[in-house]
Amino acid sequence: MSARQLPIILALGTTQTLAWASSYYLPAILADPIARDLGISSNWIFAAFSAALVISALLGPRIGRQIDLVGGRSVLSISNLTIAGGLILLGFTHSIPVLAAAWLLLGIGMGYGLYDAAFGALGRLYGEAARRPITGITLIAGFASTVGWPLTALGLAHIGWRDTCFAWAAANLLIGLPINWLMLPPVAGAKVAVAHAVKPHIPLDRPMILLAFTFATAWTVTGAMAAHFPRILEAAGATPVAAIAAGALIGPAQVAARIVEASLLSRYHPLLSTRLACLTHPIGAAIVAVMGGGAASLFAVFHGAGNGILTISRGTLPLAIFGPQNYAYRLGIIGAPARMAQAAAPLAFGFLLEVIGSRVLIVSSALSLLALGALFLLDGRRVETK
Repeated sequence: MSARQLPIILALGTTQTLAWASSYYLPAILADPIARDLGISSNWIFAAFSAALVISALLGPRIGRQIDLVGGRSVLSISNLTIAGGLILLGFTHSIPVLAAAWLLLGIGMGYGLYDAAFGALGRLYGEAARRPITGITLIAGFASTVGWPLTALGLAHIGWRDTCFAWAAANLLIGLPINWLMLPPVAGAKVAVAHAVKPHIPLDRPMILLAFTFATAWTVTGAMAAHFPRILEAAGATPVAAIAAGALIGPAQVAARIVEASLLSRYHPLLSTRLACLTHPIGAAIVAVMGGGAASLFAVFHGAGNGILTISRGTLPLAIFGPQNYAYRLGIIGAPARMAQAAAPLAFGFLLEVIGSRVLIVSSALSLLALGALFLLDGRRVETK
């Protein structure tokens, strides 16, 4: 990556870390205390969270189109305002309708502010050269849960969940918003582009369908593991302490894999690294099937490594196949099924875990291999777009 790209990478890496920590990773720590305070089941919070992910999925194509026209500066700044508004409303919540409204706002904010929007902004800025910056921001934001969960837990312990929400809202307004607005350059000719904008026709051709299928199946696995990883390992025979310790390895494994992607694999087509990433979860699951819960840490490393590269591939593979034209809009279309699958996965895999226990890894491995099969139907050649 060039010296000119580094400030943008550091800026977006910082604001992505903040956006993920203050939205997507919030329920893991705050769902139970919010539920206790409101006198409801924590399932209400997770249901609202799932609905927020669906909202972000539905908004994806529209937001991507906006980025293609005007760049990411205003879009990512809107995300900080919207996430802050949702957090403030969440902090004032005393009923289920207000809770739903808060997560509605947070869902809009996640649509405007998470990886797809950041990748689209980089594609708009750098075109074909966006692969390294995309990898760069995921290297930084890969620590969002590592940073966000302890900070949220610290806030919960010292100032309560409501003031923790207000603190994250303040961080979006005082840190995220200025960085996104001041560090991202305005796009030349944006007003003219908006004035003459014609909605592009993006055909749902074979490559588009295969990519959407690949990331939907892969993100089903990601969403399921994020919600149930310790429970699955315990069902496989690991102790609770070993399961939690293994889960702590996922973040570092993601970052390590992204370093490999940025160095060794960057000279190859991203189709190669994506195919390798789809193999790692089944390999880890096979190790657990043979060795039992004692292999929990190995499974975590394999799963985390694949997940780390798949996050990058979601931005780099469509760019390599379709090029930078209408890139953010394509990301929104391709990513919509993935976000919906991610929203449904925790509930679906929770039911499967109760019924078949650790054999749920057979299902998750099968999904990963289906994604791999779809990737082998792609040849990676550039698709000419109009």
